[in-house]
Amino acid sequence: MEKDFSVINLDCAHCGAKIEAAINKIDGVESATLNYPLKKIRIRGDITDELVEKINTVANSIEAGVVISPAGHEHHHHHHEHSHHHGHDEECCCGHDHEHEHNHHEHEHIEKNSLPAGELFTIVAGILLFTAAVISGRVTDIKPLAIALYAAAYLVLGYSIIIATIRNIRIKNFFDENFLMFIATVGAFALGEYAEAVGVVLFFRIGELFEDYAVSRSRRAITDVAALKVEEAEVMRNGEFVHISSDDIQIGDILRIKAGERIAADGIIESGESRIDTSAVNGEPVPLSVRSGDSVLSGCINLSETLTLRTTAAAADSMISRIAEAVENASASKPHIDRFITRFAKIYTPIVITTALLTAIIPSLVTGEWSKWIYSALTFLVISCPCALVLSVPLAYFSGIGAASKLGILFKSGSAIEALGKIKAVAFDKTGTLTNGSFDVTDIKSYGNMSENELLMLSGSCEQCSTHPVAESIVSHCHINGIELISPEKSAEKAGQGVTAVIDGRCVLCGNHRLMAENGIALPADDIPSGSVVYVTVDGKAEGRIVVSDTIKKTSASAVSRLKRMGIKTFMLTGDKTENASAAAKNIGIDSVKGDLLPDGKLAEIERIRKETGPVMFVGDGFNDGPVLAGADVGGAMQNGSDLALEAADAVFMNPEPESVVKAKNIADKTMRIAYENIIFALTVKAIVLILGLIGHPNMWFAVFADSGAAMLCILNSVRVLSTKKY
Repeated sequence: MEKDFSVINLDCAHCGAKIEAAINKIDGVESATLNYPLKKIRIRGDITDELVEKINTVANSIEAGVVISPAGHEHHHHHHEHSHHHGHDEECCCGHDHEHEHNHHEHEHIEKNSLPAGELFTIVAGILLFTAAVISGRVTDIKPLAIALYAAAYLVLGYSIIIATIRNIRIKNFFDENFLMFIATVGAFALGEYAEAVGVVLFFRIGELFEDYAVSRSRRAITDVAALKVEEAEVMRNGEFVHISSDDIQIGDILRIKAGERIAADGIIESGESRIDTSAVNGEPVPLSVRSGDSVLSGCINLSETLTLRTTAAAADSMISRIAEAVENASASKPHIDRFITRFAKIYTPIVITTALLTAIIPSLVTGEWSKWIYSALTFLVISCPCALVLSVPLAYFSGIGAASKLGILFKSGSAIEALGKIKAVAFDKTGTLTNGSFDVTDIKSYGNMSENELLMLSGSCEQCSTHPVAESIVSHCHINGIELISPEKSAEKAGQGVTAVIDGRCVLCGNHRLMAENGIALPADDIPSGSVVYVTVDGKAEGRIVVSDTIKKTSASAVSRLKRMGIKTFMLTGDKTENASAAAKNIGIDSVKGDLLPDGKLAEIERIRKETGPVMFVGDGFNDGPVLAGADVGGAMQNGSDLALEAADAVFMNPEPESVVKAKNIADKTMRIAYENIIFALTVKAIVLILGLIGHPNMWFAVFADSGAAMLCILNSVRVLSTKKY
């Protein structure tokens, strides 16, 4: 059994990692994955009430006040237990001072991206007292007054740390950052370093404040998708429209969507003509015109006229629900680099604390300078918590998933972003991926005096009796261009060749070169077009030909060009004829092309490309692309593809244009770059401060920057991924 739980009152990323590790060791738990930004944990195992109780006991032993309850029940807990202000009788052990009042406060905080007023008031009050203490110490000789002001500032800013420390002592948790922060600051007070002690808690609180802001902003990118779900819909029941919960919508129901309303379930328009805003689903800003017979997806907004549609899926199985589920699942997964950071954090803190103890004792015994080396040890304690890494790295991936979802790109895991950041080649399927998968007339040539319109009229009139896609595309082209067709006096279709007909007493042949050869009709030797060619002959004479081709998508050429500028090699792997594939590849600018491939052939080509270039991404949409999508390092599927392709892919492009691949690659690259920037920056700063302390030049202000300052900068750096303007 797998179940999601809400994690309430968890305010420390490092503690979250320890809670996750501890829960994974509990008998009966097969796996546990904690999503810190969403404050959720997914647990797989034999989940019973006893197990949940044990899980809560373990979580509380690491961070007091944490409540783990089935997802959806968190408000119940808030109402009964936590409708208070942290920093009073239910302070969380990491010193956060957020409001957790029942129901909507946190949601509104996320929506507005605002900073909590109570936290700001506390910090401002602390700063004023701190400033007064500094001024008092410099302009007066009343030392007790300055000390009193420093102590007041410390109590205002560090009250939550003190409460958390008391709780940690009760549960014997001596490796929590609050406990370590308390020891370091009390030690600084004892050594007379009052300004440093208050400065530590001040910057710690400021860092926590910005951390909350960054996490909330990142979380909003994920929760906004879930907010697109329609709660109620107008559904026809017994001949009239009534309001029902969207959860009760079933396949085949008739829905009425008025102007300005969001579509509750996928369906086909029964009546009406309107424009719909699809940006929430595929990131496309231009409204789409729809009419009777068109398919529409849930989550889109009807912009003008009232529509009725017949549902093709229940609301729970519709596109917006699937998107929300995919985004949440992706945000809960952990890339390899995140797992490394979690393992690193387990050994980092004990090593730094051990180093602090040794630094306080050994040099002091040798030199006798106890104050100096104890102060140095205290600086080590300040930087001993690895929160800058434990939160900022997964937050970068979390932000990447959120940014991608805004653009209609669904990553199924953080690992997919990580893998996409490493690819060296992209292989595309042709039909439906680089091309629209629909035939259209792309070229007309007359061999004599017959006009293009007359060629189209004769060909379209013949092809009316055929259901072949090429024939249908010619007939459609004639209708769109206002060319009037006539009914043949007689007609016959030859499978795989074309149509013969009698029109106005003339014998007309419309078909490929085999039909022409069978009837002994000579064709110009110098005219060898690419695509599907329909020759038109009248009474045994070739009058011209019409080329029908699968049209290239509008962003194919530009997407391939951008990938090349990024140093990515491009390939086309298709089951279409090699000559057709080569013509399309030439127009698009693909580096290499292979046609006439079966699924196993595509898979073999992926292996060859991988050996030649390195990690490779395959982008396709067909049922037969399932194996190669799964076999590539990264599989990408167009949203209008088969269910198998969507299931096998690591990323799904709701806007089925090749430019989505480029955007996904840019997001992956930026996410990876920022994650490594955070790692290098945080470790470098901490290492410098540690080295300064070891060589006898400790500085508490540097230590504060190495901890809270580095964490704040890394977290804000992670949120940069959310900006979608440059993708």
